[in-house]
Amino acid sequence: QVQLVESGGGLVQAGGSLRLSCAASGDIFSINTMYWYRQASGKQRDLVARITSGGSTNYADSVKGRFTISRDNAKNTVYLQMDSLKPEDTAAYYCYADVVRLDPIKRQYGYWGQGTQVTVSS
Repeated sequence: QVQLVESGGGLVQAGGSLRLSCAASGDIFSINTMYWYRQASGKQRDLVARITSGGSTNYADSVKGRFTISRDNAKNTVYLQMDSLKPEDTAAYYCYADVVRLDPIKRQYGYWGQGTQVTVSS
């Protein structure tokens, strides 16, 4: 099995910063793209950022210039550096990973983390 565990959420004032981490562990051959999503209360889950195994990144327009996604392939970990936070960034943040497993042939599966809450006060 594979587990994704997020950490780093919390309460911060507007204009502040937080750094989220998501570590994948378990039966992993490799990880392709890794993602951060967020879901505000009563709203749908939206893509925030993604990063390929080669380091190519994409961001939602709402976070461009403020958030930075990165990864450490040796640690199977993805990060989200969030700067200049706004109250509208308040949400539960989830990581998602395209994990390649050998079972016994190579196949890709998608896994979600459990989420970490980010609250930005005005």
